[in-house]
Amino acid sequence: MFIGILGSSFLENEFIKKLLLEQFFDTIILMENQSIVLGGGCFWCTEAVFKMLKGVISVKSGYAGGTTKNPTYQQVSNGNTEHAEVIKIEYEPEIISFETLLTVFFATHDPTTKNRQGDDVGEQYRSIILYTIQEQKKDSEKFIEQLNKSNEKGDPIVTEIKALDKFYPAEDYHKNYYENNVNQSYCQVIISPKLRKVQEKFANLLKQNG
Repeated sequence: MFIGILGSSFLENEFIKKLLLEQFFDTIILMENQSIVLGGGCFWCTEAVFKMLKGVISVKSGYAGGTTKNPTYQQVSNGNTEHAEVIKIEYEPEIISFETLLTVFFATHDPTTKNRQGDDVGEQYRSIILYTIQEQKKDSEKFIEQLNKSNEKGDPIVTEIKALDKFYPAEDYHKNYYENNVNQSYCQVIISPKLRKVQEKFANLLKQNG
């Protein structure tokens, strides 16, 4: 019907062929699982938050955004690697959108404080988005612009946005840290209250066992 009305020559136009090809690959990208790397303070906390969400396949703690190769936790904690504590999230866009991930991200940390989250101070705790595809960069910039416009009297968002160069997985003992150390004081005082807030505010986004 489409070809019959516009004529077969329409599809032979180079611009139209390019447009259709771009739309095809955009559709393929949306159907595939995607990954994003986020930093918003201590990764023990951010890991626990995003593991709760439907559509999130995996969450891995690690280091990224800096220059030191194969950094250790001690090196990153000393604040001289330029790396941030981050999490790498693999997710299903058909179940949870990138915009929803950003909503939870900005709701669960303070993106207006440079190199600091509460009592955690240093560049390793900075707010950062490390995108893996250009669409994530555009969406992040637009999201931040909208947040700033919605609160013009508040402090501006200082979240860094840059392409992911290399993600370095954290040491094994950081994996599932909250689950394995739920009675530890940091988990009780910092992480548990934040998780309760997430459960209240984003109940519809949580996995059934979340």
